[in-house]
Amino acid sequence: MEEDALSECLKNESNQETTQFSELSALELVTLINSADMTVANAVKKELPAIAKAVERITERLQKGGRIFYVGAGTSGRLAVLDSAECPPTFGVSPTLVQAIIAGGHDAMLKAVENIEDSQEAAIEELQRRHVSDKDVVIGIAASGRTPFTVAALQYGKKLKALTVSITTRGKSMMSEIADLSIAPDVGAEVLTGSTRMKSGTAQKMILGMLSTSVMTKLGKVHKNLMVDVIASNEKLQRRAEGIVSEVCGVSHDRARTLLQMVNYHPRKAILMYELHLSVEKVDQITQQYPYHSLQQQLALFNE
Repeated sequence: MEEDALSECLKNESNQETTQFSELSALELVTLINSADMTVANAVKKELPAIAKAVERITERLQKGGRIFYVGAGTSGRLAVLDSAECPPTFGVSPTLVQAIIAGGHDAMLKAVENIEDSQEAAIEELQRRHVSDKDVVIGIAASGRTPFTVAALQYGKKLKALTVSITTRGKSMMSEIADLSIAPDVGAEVLTGSTRMKSGTAQKMILGMLSTSVMTKLGKVHKNLMVDVIASNEKLQRRAEGIVSEVCGVSHDRARTLLQMVNYHPRKAILMYELHLSVEKVDQITQQYPYHSLQQQLALFNE
């Protein structure tokens, strides 16, 4: 980053309203932080049309075989890893569908990795290693919108004709100008000057959750408000799966449990098997053949 641009960026981070922060009592500290956090949702609300447009465009790419690549450094990268990691168990998708690239790799999840966020080459190498193409989506995440690692990823994605999306939290930025789509709420300066794990991190978490949940819903991975493709990997989730099947099919929990046991506790398959009176093998075939059909669409296809 050029020195004058960096100086301007750092100046923009200064919060003149909290210069007495270290002098406050514990209750005053948490009250002030809470008050600041309450402004984040309104900042994100102003960007809902941009977020909705991104959902539509991302869904189109995934329906044609594309993948999502989140790219970020520091807090932004860690939040990207968190959101991508939740997609397979929540929506039953492959771990390769939504991937996170964090500057510094897995080591950076637990501790800071020096200077890596300034490496443009590292971002490009990661995208190349994952064979990103024009079918895919590259989503760059950075509070300032100037992080070299993330900027380079967007530029490389644009060169490949991948769909590029920027998520920044201090308004429009360099990344906004590069990307095809820009999501740019301005959450204002942090209570603790420059600590973007606070309001900016909260905004990023909200936006990523909106994007992934909405895209997966448009891909048919949600029925009404139920996670019909949830991976029931523990007892709590098995009970949840039983509740889903019981509610959709109008059967007892015992009957739902029996159905689920026949399909390795996959709610969608249990529902299809019950409603369409099909074998396990036929249900497997349907879900493989129509991976991005909603449950209603799958039921309609075989009720004709």
